[in-house]
Amino acid sequence: MASHKKTSAKKASKTESTTRFLSREERLANGQRLRSQIPREAHAKWKTPGRQRDVIAILEKSNRDRVKELVPIRYGRMLRSPFTFLRGSAALMARDLATAPHIGVNVQACGDCHLLNFGLFATPERNLVFDLNDFDETLPAPWEWDIKRLVASFAVAARDGGLSDARARDAVVACARSYRENLRAYSKMSPLEVWYSRLDTDALLAMAPDAKTRKFRQQLFDRARERVMESAFPKIAAQVGGQPRIIDQPPIIYHVAEHDFMQRVERSLIDYRLSLSDDRRVLFDRYRVVDAAVKVVGIGSVGTRCFIVLMFSEENHPLILQFKESCHSVLEPYAGKSQYGHQGQRVVMGQRLMQSSSDIFLGWMRSPAGRDFFVRQLRDMKLSVPVDNFTAPQLERYADICGLTLARAHAKSGDAATISGYLGKGDAFDEALGDFSLLYADQTERDHAVLVKAARAGRVNVLIEEE
Repeated sequence: MASHKKTSAKKASKTESTTRFLSREERLANGQRLRSQIPREAHAKWKTPGRQRDVIAILEKSNRDRVKELVPIRYGRMLRSPFTFLRGSAALMARDLATAPHIGVNVQACGDCHLLNFGLFATPERNLVFDLNDFDETLPAPWEWDIKRLVASFAVAARDGGLSDARARDAVVACARSYRENLRAYSKMSPLEVWYSRLDTDALLAMAPDAKTRKFRQQLFDRARERVMESAFPKIAAQVGGQPRIIDQPPIIYHVAEHDFMQRVERSLIDYRLSLSDDRRVLFDRYRVVDAAVKVVGIGSVGTRCFIVLMFSEENHPLILQFKESCHSVLEPYAGKSQYGHQGQRVVMGQRLMQSSSDIFLGWMRSPAGRDFFVRQLRDMKLSVPVDNFTAPQLERYADICGLTLARAHAKSGDAATISGYLGKGDAFDEALGDFSLLYADQTERDHAVLVKAARAGRVNVLIEEE
């Protein structure tokens, strides 16, 4: 595996250095020539791994630096369905994708590019946009790894939603087609045009095929605009002894029973402040800390150290910041180490490079214990799209939007023309991913069954939360 990593890194570096200043036409031609080395149809294949691929051992390895008491919650959430298993097993799929063919062209990869890691959030200008929203695993890596994880997530989610494999495949092909066609469109733009491009509510409404869809999207936008600090505050905090405090909701939100915890939080905030630009520091300094607590989030993130900090301005306007521990990316064993020694900085820089716009409080810090974190607002019109009960046409339209969004993110950091030349104008790659996604959905179901069996046998400890 180590030799594969070195070979891939050298190949990607050589390809990027020789194409950086070629014309678009030359890079398109280079991409076309790469088809002779790796036919687009080769991406359809998935070979069932051998016995040396121990699912539980890989998951347990990813738990090494996590809070041991929280790992059973992670497993409990992963057990719910093959889709929740897929969401929580980015390390497993990273290992799998490292063995798959790729053409040696790197982009800033998300690293955990599944369909629920896209959503709505507010820009600093208070506009609502749709974009990628999770970058814990971001790292420069082959573009194929993101699009393959994304289409696999659509296949698995479609099955979880009771849709047929034919309809699941339709969504996957729609996603791949959108990625391919929009990447070609971005390859024709100037770098600034790509950088300024964003998918806002006006664009999403204009893309709606009918009045019913427009109404549904408008309702989502309205819900997102309600998810601001003022509405979240009463659910998270309350007056205790005349002072505002975060409400304990164990095992998801709870205070740490350590006498110096708040002092350590204060020291961490000093380090975080240094990661902000001067103008953001002025804004940050308008707030004071009043409380902090652990908050368990997500599925793949469960067990990493995450906490929230409650702050108030001079006039008692609330602000809640979320601190998420940043471990090494699951892509690192296969794509190489990050140029950033600070893992929180790695996440922030990857997020800024992939998103069309980012949180004004996005920053990083290192705790007194030497752990890296990135920081963002807890809630700022953030909303995931509720795909659980999507019809087949709804899922297909959502797949189209996600494919477009990923294309823009990759075009910002990577060689869109070379990738576009490889993908071409036909549907060979789209159809190949249709086949791959169903094969990997089968693999995910087998892997989920392994976790179920391990839980029943007591090999892993599981905590099932109340609904």
